[in-house]
Amino acid sequence: MTALDDAEDYYRQVFAGTRPPFAFVDLDAFTANAHDLLRRAHGKPVRIASKSLRARTIIDHALGLDPGFQGIMAFTLDEALWLHGLRARDVLVAYPTTDTELLGTLAERTVEDPEGAPVVMIDSPDHVELIERAARRHDVRVKTCLDFDASFWLAGGRIRIGAKRTPIHTPEQAAAAARRVERSAYARLVGVMSYEAQIAGTGDAVPKRPVANRAIRLMQDRSHRELRHRRALAVEAVSRVTPLDFVNAGGTGDLELVASEPAVTEVTAGSGLFAPALFDRYSRFTPRAAAFFALPVVRRPGPKTVTVLGGGYVASGVPRWDRAPVPTFPPGLRYDGNEGAGEVQTPLTGAPAAHLAVGSPVFFRHAKAGELCERFNELHLVRDGKIVDVVPTYRGEGRCFL
Repeated sequence: MTALDDAEDYYRQVFAGTRPPFAFVDLDAFTANAHDLLRRAHGKPVRIASKSLRARTIIDHALGLDPGFQGIMAFTLDEALWLHGLRARDVLVAYPTTDTELLGTLAERTVEDPEGAPVVMIDSPDHVELIERAARRHDVRVKTCLDFDASFWLAGGRIRIGAKRTPIHTPEQAAAAARRVERSAYARLVGVMSYEAQIAGTGDAVPKRPVANRAIRLMQDRSHRELRHRRALAVEAVSRVTPLDFVNAGGTGDLELVASEPAVTEVTAGSGLFAPALFDRYSRFTPRAAAFFALPVVRRPGPKTVTVLGGGYVASGVPRWDRAPVPTFPPGLRYDGNEGAGEVQTPLTGAPAAHLAVGSPVFFRHAKAGELCERFNELHLVRDGKIVDVVPTYRGEGRCFL
């Protein structure tokens, strides 16, 4: 399949004998998206963001598609240790942890596997002290990565555009943090990471918003020019303190921009493999929708209204309509303004509802990538018009990390 507009009959034939609810990944679209990510990365390694996939088979499939995919960015230390225990190597934990028990386990793993043990994120002396407390009894230096702030500051920092992550914004602060780690007998700094949410996570082609889209593009251009310079200075300052194994940056939304920076050695992507609905709103690339879920019609409360089972799979972020799943097949269905996407039922209205029988599946796309697999125990994998496998999600393996 090449176009979403032509896909409804295709997927209805594929799943003619499958009882909803179910979720699936189109491996043909997934592979096309993977190759496009590699193209946009301009030869730099792409680290897979596990939070966007949350299914081990899918993560392994991505890593096996091309040597350009290298390593995993996990979202919690618990997840990283689980993956490491299942022989995953080169795992970077994207967010700091305060769990001293897990840090103790990380120290044990570092003794057993000095190079392959996960790398944990830091951005504060408090994080280093927690690592020291956990690693001291194992007499080992745990590998760490410094989270460098990529947000865009205006008016001397009084206006800050971007995610509120790390307090380390200047090259001087980055160097000071590196010196703190360098003084430690139980931590060592091996990388620098930053994520530009105001660029990678903000669409600039939202329908019917031309003025806002132009303003977003202007902000993103200015933000990247400022960050490119500041990040290079920060990496240089940290490298004078300690040699670095990697400098990680980016996300699906700005892969080609950060890959063009000489200071960046690798980029991260995950959502672009599934291409959820929010990624329809970017001007720089056009991915293929690769992940869907289907819910059954269980009621017909009116001639142009059907009700499906469940459906309240609203994505994280500021609550807005763009965080709701998108009814995709049949096209033309829309939410009831008084109910929206519900916990146990979701009414849908529109002309196509007149032709849907009780038991018929309605196909949706999730707004974001990662939370889809928190709703389903398994994923059906589709290739060349056939279901080729059914694999467990993290949830299906009994794992809930966040």
